[in-house]
Amino acid sequence: MPRYDIYHEPVKHALVKDGWSITADPFTLEYKELRVLADLAAEKALAAEKAGRKIAVEIKVFGSASPVSELEKAIGQYSLYRSLLNRLEPERELFLAVAQDIYTDFLQQIAVQEVLADYQIRLLVFDPSREEIVEWID
Repeated sequence: MPRYDIYHEPVKHALVKDGWSITADPFTLEYKELRVLADLAAEKALAAEKAGRKIAVEIKVFGSASPVSELEKAIGQYSLYRSLLNRLEPERELFLAVAQDIYTDFLQQIAVQEVLADYQIRLLVFDPSREEIVEWID
């Protein structure tokens, strides 16, 4: 069983509050001899679509003294997961979940925004204390 981040449950609760059904916790991605675990998979039925929307969520705490080092790790992990999802479930969208304070204090810096855009990283910004989604950023 994987060790969960401190924000695992708050993100899970925020998704459920937002109308998502958690379909995997953790979400296993297996491709050939490679096996990795993303934090969550979720689905949301949309009125206009039978199949609805599917997402995978990787939660990042940015808990070390170096947010740049955490960003490097997050980009690598996100890129790996997206590559596997493109092969296994291309309809599933990948999101990096980050707390609102990390987004405001670090991820909104111009250079960081440009890097996130270069890597086409989708963000799910959440408030851990209220267990609510603040913003979806594609």
